[in-house]
Amino acid sequence: MLRIPLHVKEFASQRPELFEQFMDYWRHYRFQETKDAKYEYQKTRKDGSVITFEEKEAEMHETLMAEVNLRAGFIAGQTDGMSAEALSTMPTLRWAAFAIVGMLIDVAIPDVIIDSIGLYTEVRNAGFGDSFAFDIMPRDLWTVSKHGRAQRHAEVQKQHSGQVTIIPENRELTVQVSLYKVLAGKESLARFVSKAILSLEAELTKDVYTVFNTAMAALATSPAATALQVTGWTLDSFLGLAEKVSAWNGGAKPILVGTPRALASVLPNDVNYRYDIDSEFVKIGYMRTISGYDIMSLPQVANYTTPFEVVLTNERLYVISPGVDKLVKLGLEGSTTSHVDAVNSNANLTINATFNKSWGAAIATSAIAGTIDIS
Repeated sequence: MLRIPLHVKEFASQRPELFEQFMDYWRHYRFQETKDAKYEYQKTRKDGSVITFEEKEAEMHETLMAEVNLRAGFIAGQTDGMSAEALSTMPTLRWAAFAIVGMLIDVAIPDVIIDSIGLYTEVRNAGFGDSFAFDIMPRDLWTVSKHGRAQRHAEVQKQHSGQVTIIPENRELTVQVSLYKVLAGKESLARFVSKAILSLEAELTKDVYTVFNTAMAALATSPAATALQVTGWTLDSFLGLAEKVSAWNGGAKPILVGTPRALASVLPNDVNYRYDIDSEFVKIGYMRTISGYDIMSLPQVANYTTPFEVVLTNERLYVISPGVDKLVKLGLEGSTTSHVDAVNSNANLTINATFNKSWGAAIATSAIAGTIDIS
């Protein structure tokens, strides 16, 4: 279960209306982008009338600007009669605008990353300047042996726990925005926040998956772990691997995960296997269960550093036991911070806003997992 940062909990408790309105807007925004029914949002007002996304975005922008004015020291109605041009030069207003953006990023990030990396990643939050230490408990049991009755002790055994330390590294996102247009309502602050959230989430997901996949790929080169790596899909090889993963994870039942494209290779060995056009396999592209083991898909992620490339490999399946211990540990340091240029720093009077978010990820577990390379 993902733990919500304390500063987000405090923000949500102090400003519940803003928190709830933004989360509803955010899920509506994601539905507009993906058309995925898992994003549930408010579709009607209290009077039963339908509320469109455009109306919701305009209302969210107004709510955010009211919050910005409040944080900048204005009271309700105090800005009446002042032009957007005049307000755009006020330093505290610029600070408040991007401080609110940073806070809303922290509000939505847990909701975003749980869908993409939650299967194999445990997320922890800490304050500024903190590092993360994860204790690794031994998974082996003690050896029980036959022994003579006239001897006091068998072979003495002692287990030692390990520890993995994660040092967060800072990431920066710098964007250019016309604060005048934002204050005048010509650019949506709500949409700006949404794009910033997705940008950070994409980089975070890529970092975590890279750690996960690199560790899993190393199974093929590790003499002690080659038994956890299978080449080519067959039902028998999968069942053998699943048995090993379960047995060495204390009996915890594993699941099979991969991208939808990779999971399309998961089929029974029976040559008489048939499916019709209304079958689940045709509708979703892969089976949800095979031989008693659940199957779950990992959503593909765009690699924005290379045009039209994707991050997750479609040539590998993973056998993991998420109920025992998540393989990857992710540490999020502090809250999202921002700093902005002065209003006249650029010749075109735009403002550079830079957001800072620190995180680190590493394999830190005594649980085991296996891979099936399908190519």
